[in-house]
Amino acid sequence: MSEQPSTKSNNLVSTETKITAVFVILGLVWVYGTTAVTDKQWVHFAVLIGVGVIAPTFINEWRD
Repeated sequence: MSEQPSTKSNNLVSTETKITAVFVILGLVWVYGTTAVTDKQWVHFAVLIGVGVIAPTFINEWRD
């Protein structure tokens, strides 16, 4: 007789990964939006790092 899978194995993607993925997509969209406003690459880079890396890191750390 086979065992029932645990509820923990049904959650294949963690909440932290979902939050990070959403913010990475938002970061890319915002970088695309900043190209309409400015041509400065440092602004694009700052938006991408700020929204795609720093924001989800702060949110995930705050949740813990």
